[in-house]
Amino acid sequence: MANESEMPEAGAMAERTTALARAIRADALRMVHRANASHIGSSLSMSDLLAVLYGGILRVDPARPDWAERDRFILSKGHGAASAYAVLAETGFFPVEWLETYCQDGSKLAGHLTRGVPGVELSSGSLGHGLPVGCGLALAAKADGAAYRVFVLLSDGELDEGSNWEAILFAPQHRLDNLVAIVDYNKIQSFGRVEEVLNLEPLADKWRAFGWEVREIDGHDHARIAEALSGAPYEAGKPTAIIAHTVKGKGVSFMEDLLAWHYKSPNDEQLTQALAEVAAANSAGREETA
Repeated sequence: MANESEMPEAGAMAERTTALARAIRADALRMVHRANASHIGSSLSMSDLLAVLYGGILRVDPARPDWAERDRFILSKGHGAASAYAVLAETGFFPVEWLETYCQDGSKLAGHLTRGVPGVELSSGSLGHGLPVGCGLALAAKADGAAYRVFVLLSDGELDEGSNWEAILFAPQHRLDNLVAIVDYNKIQSFGRVEEVLNLEPLADKWRAFGWEVREIDGHDHARIAEALSGAPYEAGKPTAIIAHTVKGKGVSFMEDLLAWHYKSPNDEQLTQALAEVAAANSAGREETA
């Protein structure tokens, strides 16, 4: 993660953040398997985005999770909590051992992201809330003369919620160039492929028409993610939208681009195979399997 020191260049970050992404994926797989929980596909698709954010983009300090000058990160797709908890643990916000309690009775780590866990800004999971809250935080920063930025990670299916489009209208009106929205565009939502349930295309053009500066990227290419995120704001007075093209279940061959892994939990044999594939991941966020 970054703090008061200078941000590293995008290329230099890739090797380190790729190792972090592997750890996030392995943690999430173990957590979902242990809890017999859902949403592993959603967690895996955004692991590279989280690794780059916490590996060098966000100004945060794990020792001071409530540091007033920290950047605010909101995971609006709160069902991807396993990867979010994993990146927070791997970067020192709380002990990695806490991950073993995921979805267990009495655990701090609920199945949807929950405030009260160090590093979590907002309880989420009811979709369509993260970007409106992010707009409020960004507006407050402007009013207070604060330098922190606000990053909001949304799912593509979540964009079916009208509250997001109200927020997408609101942010340019108030010149919230301290706000970055990232869409995890893995093309699958809870009941089918996005294009079949409610087609979002032309998605980038829609954000542009609402007054946002937009970049489309490979959401698994760490150098490209870092370049896009570190470049914001691209124009004074305009919020930034990053459309990150991703693959549901990325990094595990038998999970990739399959709706079933929105819900299924890997059995013992599948977990062993999945962990082996994640461990074999090569550089820059791209992965190879035997």
